[in-house]
Amino acid sequence: MTLVLANKQRRHPVDRARLKRVAELVMAAEGCGPDTELSAVIGDDAWIRELNRRYTNKDAPTDVLAFPQDISPEGAGRLLGDVAISIETAERQAQEAGQGLMDEVALLLTHGILHLTGWTDETPSQRRRMMRRAQDLLEQARGAAKTRARPRPA
Repeated sequence: MTLVLANKQRRHPVDRARLKRVAELVMAAEGCGPDTELSAVIGDDAWIRELNRRYTNKDAPTDVLAFPQDISPEGAGRLLGDVAISIETAERQAQEAGQGLMDEVALLLTHGILHLTGWTDETPSQRRRMMRRAQDLLEQARGAAKTRARPRPA
Protein backbone atom coordinates (compact mmCIF):
# COMPACT_ATOMS: atom_id res chain seq x y z
CA MET A 1 0.00 0.00 0.00
CA THR A 2 1.18 3.45 -0.82
CA LEU A 3 0.39 6.75 0.88
CA VAL A 4 1.42 9.93 -0.91
CA LEU A 5 1.31 12.70 1.69
CA ALA A 6 1.58 16.39 0.82
CA ASN A 7 1.90 19.02 3.51
CA LYS A 8 0.65 22.36 2.16
CA GLN A 9 0.92 24.15 5.52
CA ARG A 10 4.00 25.19 7.48
CA ARG A 11 2.45 25.90 10.87
CA HIS A 12 2.89 22.43 12.31
CA PRO A 13 5.30 19.58 11.65
CA VAL A 14 3.63 16.39 10.45
CA ASP A 15 4.63 12.90 11.60
CA ARG A 16 4.72 11.31 8.16
CA ALA A 17 5.88 7.91 9.41
CA ARG A 18 2.99 7.67 11.88
CA LEU A 19 0.40 8.72 9.31
CA LYS A 20 1.80 6.20 6.83
CA ARG A 21 1.50 3.41 9.44
CA VAL A 22 -2.06 4.44 10.27
CA ALA A 23 -3.08 4.63 6.60
CA GLU A 24 -1.59 1.22 5.83
CA LEU A 25 -3.28 -0.43 8.81
CA VAL A 26 -6.67 1.13 8.03
CA MET A 27 -6.50 0.27 4.33
CA ALA A 28 -5.49 -3.33 5.10
CA ALA A 29 -8.24 -3.68 7.72
CA GLU A 30 -10.78 -2.38 5.20
CA GLY A 31 -9.76 -4.94 2.59
CA CYS A 32 -7.57 -2.85 0.31
CA GLY A 33 -4.95 -4.83 -1.57
CA PRO A 34 -1.21 -4.27 -1.34
CA ASP A 35 -1.21 -2.31 -4.60
CA THR A 36 -3.70 0.29 -3.32
CA GLU A 37 -2.64 3.94 -3.44
CA LEU A 38 -3.98 6.84 -1.40
CA SER A 39 -3.09 10.50 -1.41
CA ALA A 40 -3.55 12.79 1.56
CA VAL A 41 -3.02 16.53 1.68
CA ILE A 42 -2.78 18.62 4.84
CA GLY A 43 -3.58 22.30 4.44
CA ASP A 44 -5.17 25.21 6.24
CA ASP A 45 -8.77 26.34 6.73
CA ALA A 46 -8.78 28.71 3.74
CA TRP A 47 -7.64 25.91 1.42
CA ILE A 48 -10.15 23.33 2.67
CA ARG A 49 -12.92 25.93 2.71
CA GLU A 50 -12.37 26.46 -1.02
CA LEU A 51 -12.47 22.69 -1.64
CA ASN A 52 -15.61 22.37 0.46
CA ARG A 53 -17.28 25.23 -1.42
CA ARG A 54 -16.27 23.90 -4.82
CA TYR A 55 -17.17 20.24 -4.31
CA THR A 56 -19.95 20.21 -1.70
CA ASN A 57 -21.42 23.72 -2.04
CA LYS A 58 -20.68 24.41 1.65
CA ASP A 59 -18.87 27.71 2.07
CA ALA A 60 -17.11 26.92 5.35
CA PRO A 61 -13.95 25.17 6.48
CA THR A 62 -14.27 21.55 7.57
CA ASP A 63 -11.94 19.04 9.17
CA VAL A 64 -11.68 16.39 6.46
CA LEU A 65 -12.91 15.73 2.93
CA ALA A 66 -12.62 12.47 1.02
CA PHE A 67 -12.64 12.20 -2.75
CA PRO A 68 -13.00 8.64 -4.07
CA GLN A 69 -11.09 7.76 -7.23
CA ASP A 70 -11.24 3.98 -7.61
CA ILE A 71 -9.24 4.14 -10.81
CA SER A 72 -7.77 0.79 -11.74
CA PRO A 73 -6.06 0.92 -15.15
CA GLU A 74 -4.96 -2.41 -16.56
CA GLY A 75 -1.73 -3.52 -14.90
CA ALA A 76 -1.72 -0.68 -12.36
CA GLY A 77 -2.53 -0.48 -8.68
CA ARG A 78 -5.86 0.72 -7.37
CA LEU A 79 -6.10 4.44 -6.66
CA LEU A 80 -8.42 4.58 -3.65
CA GLY A 81 -8.76 8.36 -3.55
CA ASP A 82 -7.70 11.58 -1.91
CA VAL A 83 -8.11 12.80 1.65
CA ALA A 84 -7.89 16.51 2.47
CA ILE A 85 -7.32 17.58 6.10
CA SER A 86 -7.31 21.05 7.63
CA ILE A 87 -4.55 21.37 10.23
CA GLU A 88 -6.24 24.45 11.74
CA THR A 89 -9.55 22.66 12.29
CA ALA A 90 -7.67 19.59 13.53
CA GLU A 91 -5.83 21.79 16.03
CA ARG A 92 -9.09 23.24 17.41
CA GLN A 93 -10.69 19.81 17.65
CA ALA A 94 -7.62 18.34 19.35
CA GLN A 95 -7.72 21.09 21.98
CA GLU A 96 -11.46 20.52 22.55
CA ALA A 97 -10.89 16.77 22.90
CA GLY A 98 -7.80 17.19 25.11
CA GLN A 99 -5.58 15.19 22.78
CA GLY A 100 -2.49 15.77 20.71
CA LEU A 101 -2.63 17.31 17.26
CA MET A 102 -1.18 14.24 15.50
CA ASP A 103 -3.77 12.07 17.29
CA GLU A 104 -6.50 14.23 15.75
CA VAL A 105 -4.85 14.21 12.31
CA ALA A 106 -4.58 10.41 12.49
CA LEU A 107 -8.29 10.24 13.40
CA LEU A 108 -9.21 12.48 10.47
CA LEU A 109 -7.06 10.45 8.08
CA THR A 110 -8.74 7.27 9.33
CA HIS A 111 -12.18 8.88 8.95
CA GLY A 112 -11.36 9.90 5.38
CA ILE A 113 -10.13 6.42 4.48
CA LEU A 114 -13.27 4.88 5.95
CA HIS A 115 -15.35 7.12 3.69
CA LEU A 116 -13.28 5.99 0.71
CA THR A 117 -13.90 2.35 1.60
CA GLY A 118 -17.67 2.77 1.77
CA TRP A 119 -18.50 3.97 5.27
CA THR A 120 -21.07 6.75 5.63
CA ASP A 121 -21.97 9.01 8.53
CA GLU A 122 -25.17 10.63 7.32
CA THR A 123 -27.27 9.54 10.30
CA PRO A 124 -26.37 9.67 14.00
CA SER A 125 -26.23 5.86 14.22
CA GLN A 126 -23.97 5.63 11.15
CA ARG A 127 -21.72 8.32 12.62
CA ARG A 128 -21.45 6.48 15.98
CA ARG A 129 -20.68 3.20 14.21
CA MET A 130 -18.07 4.85 11.99
CA MET A 131 -16.43 6.64 14.94
CA ARG A 132 -16.26 3.35 16.88
CA ARG A 133 -14.57 1.71 13.88
CA ALA A 134 -12.10 4.59 13.58
CA GLN A 135 -11.26 4.43 17.29
CA ASP A 136 -10.80 0.64 17.13
CA LEU A 137 -8.44 0.99 14.17
CA LEU A 138 -6.43 3.73 15.86
CA GLU A 139 -6.14 1.58 18.99
CA GLN A 140 -4.76 -1.22 16.79
CA ALA A 141 -2.30 1.22 15.24
CA ARG A 142 -1.12 2.36 18.69
CA GLY A 143 -0.68 -1.26 19.75
CA ALA A 144 1.29 -2.08 16.61
CA ALA A 145 3.52 0.97 17.13
CA LYS A 146 4.23 -0.03 20.75
CA THR A 147 5.07 -3.57 19.68
CA ARG A 148 7.56 -2.27 17.10
CA ALA A 149 9.11 0.14 19.63
CA ARG A 150 9.86 -2.54 22.27
CA PRO A 151 13.48 -3.57 22.48
CA ARG A 152 14.05 -7.19 21.54
CA PRO A 153 15.54 -9.48 24.18
CA ALA A 154 19.14 -10.46 23.60
